[in-house]
Amino acid sequence: MAITKIIADSITSGAVANTPAFAVKLSADQNISNDGAWTKILFDSEDLDSDGKFSSNRFTPTVAGWYNIQLQVFVQGSDAQMNIGLGAIYKNGSAVGQGRVDFRTNPGRGAGIHIGYVIYLDSDDYIEGYAANNHAGSNQSTIEAQPGTLMSGFRILT
Repeated sequence: MAITKIIADSITSGAVANTPAFAVKLSADQNISNDGAWTKILFDSEDLDSDGKFSSNRFTPTVAGWYNIQLQVFVQGSDAQMNIGLGAIYKNGSAVGQGRVDFRTNPGRGAGIHIGYVIYLDSDDYIEGYAANNHAGSNQSTIEAQPGTLMSGFRILT
């Protein structure tokens, strides 16, 4: 009974929480190159930023611990000549989790890529989302706002 009360009081007071947490999205399409170069996703809309830790297109937790980070990115060419679509979670400027869709034998127009990653972050580490598109055509490629390019994360209680 006493343990149950301590846990309940901790949850009610906020002493036990999966924070900091964030959920951000791209509200308008973002142009990217066709040559496969990595481009930082410029997230411009916050659905959740529990502790004000998402700023300048990056999440800096300021609380060390294990984090669940998710990135969903939609890349698209304006014609059906897309070869490879890529998305990546970057930690401190380097890719730590990457996803790809490969259309080289049958080029496509667009792809949705999801990356989920559990990672340890120190208080001063930061997380960013990146995308790339290798597209044979000369038309502009984009990171699509709809159906939803987004990133989210939260601290895992251990």
